[in-house]
Amino acid sequence: MHLMVPLFLILAAQAPGEAVLAQDGASDWVIVVAEDAQAAERTAAAELQEHLQAVTGAAFPVQPTAAPDAKAIVVGPSPLLAEAHPDVDLGALGRDGIVLKSNDTRVYLAGGRPRGTLYAVYTFLEEVVGCRWWSSTERYVPEKRTLAVPALDKVYVPHLIYREAFYRDAFDGVFAARSKCNGHFVRVAEEYGGHYNILGWCHTFFQILPPERYFAEHPDWYSEIDGERRGERTQLCLTNEAMRAEFVKNALEWIRRNPEAGMISISQNDWHGNCQCAKCRALDEAAGSPSGSLLHFVNAVAAEIEKEYPEFLISTLAYQYTRKAPTGVTPRHNVIIRLCSIECSYSQPLATGDQNVEFKRDMEAWSAIAPRLFVWDYVTNFRDYIMPHPNLRVLAPNIRFFVANKTVGLFEQGDSSCSISDFPELRAWVLAHLMWEPERDADALIDAFLQGYYGPAAEPLRAYIDLIHDAAERSGVYLRCYMAHTSEWFPVEDVIRAVQLFDEAEKRAKDDPVLATRVARARMPLDNVFLNRYLEVARAVKRTGAALVLPADPTAYAEAFIARAEGFAANSYREGGDFGQYARMLRLRFRPAGPLPAACEGLPEEDYVVIEDSRFNLHGVDNGWSGLVDDAAAADKAAAYMPSNHTQWAVQYEIRDEASEGERWHCYAELRCDAKAASGVALVAGVYDTREGKHVAQRSVPIAEAAGKDYKTVDLGAHTLSPGMYFWVAPVNNPGEVDAIFVDRFYLIRER
Repeated sequence: MHLMVPLFLILAAQAPGEAVLAQDGASDWVIVVAEDAQAAERTAAAELQEHLQAVTGAAFPVQPTAAPDAKAIVVGPSPLLAEAHPDVDLGALGRDGIVLKSNDTRVYLAGGRPRGTLYAVYTFLEEVVGCRWWSSTERYVPEKRTLAVPALDKVYVPHLIYREAFYRDAFDGVFAARSKCNGHFVRVAEEYGGHYNILGWCHTFFQILPPERYFAEHPDWYSEIDGERRGERTQLCLTNEAMRAEFVKNALEWIRRNPEAGMISISQNDWHGNCQCAKCRALDEAAGSPSGSLLHFVNAVAAEIEKEYPEFLISTLAYQYTRKAPTGVTPRHNVIIRLCSIECSYSQPLATGDQNVEFKRDMEAWSAIAPRLFVWDYVTNFRDYIMPHPNLRVLAPNIRFFVANKTVGLFEQGDSSCSISDFPELRAWVLAHLMWEPERDADALIDAFLQGYYGPAAEPLRAYIDLIHDAAERSGVYLRCYMAHTSEWFPVEDVIRAVQLFDEAEKRAKDDPVLATRVARARMPLDNVFLNRYLEVARAVKRTGAALVLPADPTAYAEAFIARAEGFAANSYREGGDFGQYARMLRLRFRPAGPLPAACEGLPEEDYVVIEDSRFNLHGVDNGWSGLVDDAAAADKAAAYMPSNHTQWAVQYEIRDEASEGERWHCYAELRCDAKAASGVALVAGVYDTREGKHVAQRSVPIAEAAGKDYKTVDLGAHTLSPGMYFWVAPVNNPGEVDAIFVDRFYLIRER
């Protein structure tokens, strides 16, 4: 006779070492946390309780002890852990290391202090239970009324002791703790383990020794440049011993007010201007780099600080002119070199890309002489946050390269002031996981986030990400962290395909308002490209017959983009630039086009091209070299503006697909100037061929020809045009004769 075994008993059978924490929504397990546990350990127990109840529906009481035969999840360092696993060395875990051990009646989740136990709980909830924290407000908690935990045996200490993803949402303290980020800017309270605090953060020379306080009496404390001591946009005279004594005094006063910080920045200002006096220059020449005098100075300051604060660390920058490591001098044991990658290309890995060989050399040279390094890495485009930035493929290899070269702290500077940048939630999540475990598979992380966060829209979004990265790699672009536009790496055919992919993503997410909102926010950088290259896309659609429905009214489309950005609280569109400034610029660009130039009226549409100011490339906007302004006399009531006090080719337009290779066009510019004088040269204008490296046309336009409130037509001649050529206009640095120059449009007429 065979006994019939109920199906539910077969399902409940335990594997060896498996712990069944809940069965059909009920549990006989408790959570144990010692009465004298630290604040973060008590938080760990509370987080574990809340999430397990949300997953299983069962209650998990938190208590200070448990009977010997009780089923218990033991949270934090305790005699119970020491008794069960005497081989675990809690002292070797540092501040963040974790321990996960279990059998069928006990689960041990513990770690170093102050954060390790909390990180052990989050690791357990994420890797074992299946919870996900996509952002500070968006999470996934699985439903598992029966929860079985396999035997656990993990001890892990992160190589990077300092981990920071510099994104707006990632500053939230709870989300940062759940992401295992502990850097300077995250707002992690003590009950969530706290975070590192670097006094001054960076660029502290003038913070500690402000020239407005000291320069008048002690000009010799500041840089000598071309034989003159200067107190503005310079550095310190690093060999001046009296300066160093005052500097040390001020730095120690700062530390005494904040002894818990544990680290202070002693670092150059955020510009050049290093001292050229004989003593500083001698140190730099001997070291082969301006980092020579810097490191001599920082070492001396660090030695003085160590006398009073032996555990305090001193951070300094290897940045721009100090990035190259010196010879003949090495960092003291309490000095941390923070190496910055600002000049690099982010379309190629730092360790293997031929565009980054100099940074690789510098990294390895610092690694050879420094006890440990921090890295300040750049993972955004400061020139335009709302632009695709295809660098996801280099994140993991770069982090592994840093770790292989003694890096113990990593600051990944993203676009913290923008909510509609290039997948900020994805980037913060992936970076956090890679900083915690650099060997993780970045593609698998990206896929996991896309599937979990965007649901059915994940597939076309993944195709879009691959599309833009393939385009960048194909182009060979030097992808800087200051990119003005996408045309050098993102061909119009790929822009069209990208729009189609996002259309598909929106279609798949349309029935879920939460997912639809997430996809709409992720689409903003592509919409920004579409707006900036709208006419180029429209011409390509017409030329190729691509399956893309264009907006009937691009002005209305721009207004809708602005409204979406404001709805998402965009904040900044670039470093130091409020989105309101960008909205104004978009509205100027997308004014209705003016009437055709008289010379184009009556011609077939294919025989002329009108290039409005909305399509110009404006250079030096941040420096005041150019901008867009309202002008009632312009055809579209707006114009590009340049003051007359420089000679930069600040107004340009690059020929793209307006002219097929070898076609001949007559070229004109409509412009004017506000003049003070009746004679002289008002401006210069021309056509330049970047492929040949030569002028195709160049004209000096007299004041008499350009002056007045009405726009004048300037003939730039007939030329055989091709992609790679561009039109340009520039002032001639004559503010005594001309106030400003205004350029309304260029237009081309095909020669028949």
